[in-house]
Amino acid sequence: MINPLSIVVEIKTHETLPLRAAVLRADTPNKNASYPEDSKPGTIHLGIFDEDKTLVATSTWVMNPWQEDPNAIAVQLRGMAVAVNKQSSGLGKILIDAGVAHAKSHSAIYIWAKARDAAMSFYLRNEFAVVGESFTEGVTQLPHHLVVRKI
Repeated sequence: MINPLSIVVEIKTHETLPLRAAVLRADTPNKNASYPEDSKPGTIHLGIFDEDKTLVATSTWVMNPWQEDPNAIAVQLRGMAVAVNKQSSGLGKILIDAGVAHAKSHSAIYIWAKARDAAMSFYLRNEFAVVGESFTEGVTQLPHHLVVRKI
């Protein structure tokens, strides 16, 4: 049996942008899918390609402190995007597992994200806990919550 994590590869920032835009900026006022942290030292972008070598899932992992424990090592998950026709196929979980492995390799204690409320069930299934009240994220104008997972 093939290890599912073996299908996850590190990719370049520019490779993430079309999928991020298609999934995370659809029906939002801002179509820019890049983040200031994309080039921050320690940031990695992970991707999964299909048999046609098309990127079908991506996530970005940034070394950023968690607000509730700012002295602990933490990794922020950004830009989690799975192609619409591949959602609910397990690719998101594979990316989360790869991100957890990456965070552990850096001795991180926490993984956190600004999670869209529409994707909250995904985060809850993947051992994240909701922290605080709902807020409207500035770029997308969509409701979000902070989520955290202690590892």
